[in-house]
Amino acid sequence: MKKLLAFIFSLGVLFDISAQKVQDFSSYFKEKDLEGGFFMYNYQKKEYLVSDKGEFLKATSPASTFKILNSLIALETGAIKDENEIIKWDGQERSQSAWNADHDLKNAYKNSTVWFYQELARRIGEDKYRKYLKACNYGNQDISGGLTTFWLGSSMLISPKNQLEFLVKLHEEKLPFSKRTFDIVKKIMIREQTPEYLLRAKTGWSNFPPTDIGWFIGYIEAKSNTYFFVTRVYKPVDKKLPSFGADRVEITNTILKALHIP
Repeated sequence: MKKLLAFIFSLGVLFDISAQKVQDFSSYFKEKDLEGGFFMYNYQKKEYLVSDKGEFLKATSPASTFKILNSLIALETGAIKDENEIIKWDGQERSQSAWNADHDLKNAYKNSTVWFYQELARRIGEDKYRKYLKACNYGNQDISGGLTTFWLGSSMLISPKNQLEFLVKLHEEKLPFSKRTFDIVKKIMIREQTPEYLLRAKTGWSNFPPTDIGWFIGYIEAKSNTYFFVTRVYKPVDKKLPSFGADRVEITNTILKALHIP
């Protein structure tokens, strides 16, 4: 474990000395009446593209983007057998109709089903979370907000920079998980697949006052390069914006298209 942590620390140092380019993407957010930032890591060039250096390092709740690491931990610890094991719905009606059914891991990831991952959290337990959060250098590693809620706006915080670092290590499989675990999680992360590129991604939404925080994170494997991206948007919780969820993704896609990616 000591060697593993030393290796992960060395990766962090490499990321810290990577080049950064700043580019103004504010118009894409203003079009949606939102504030936020876009951040990218060019794997081939070892270069960051950021909309704002301060925002790049600002840590907020990961919300459901934590489901990527949560899935890795759950599989590795045996909290869930595989992507097809079903956990029965408890019959409690929840706000998202798609959640009100039995789920397996692949559908829980796709639907961002909170109750499913909360059950996994109970099976994983605090000690294993602490171990893996430290080994993965993920966010502030603070689970004091509660075993089933720490990633939902209470205590866990992560910056866009740290999100990108985590995604690169996931892609390279330089995290403390088995090949089988990586294969399953990478498979359930697939959002789009074409002959030209493969997109793995996850959305997240924290709606704790005073501000809604929306994420869209992931990476695009194109033929000649891999591009890692993080978009984070904000709005006051009392501001009516029905398209907020979709806007995270649309803003990202528009920026990537403007950058000719993929």
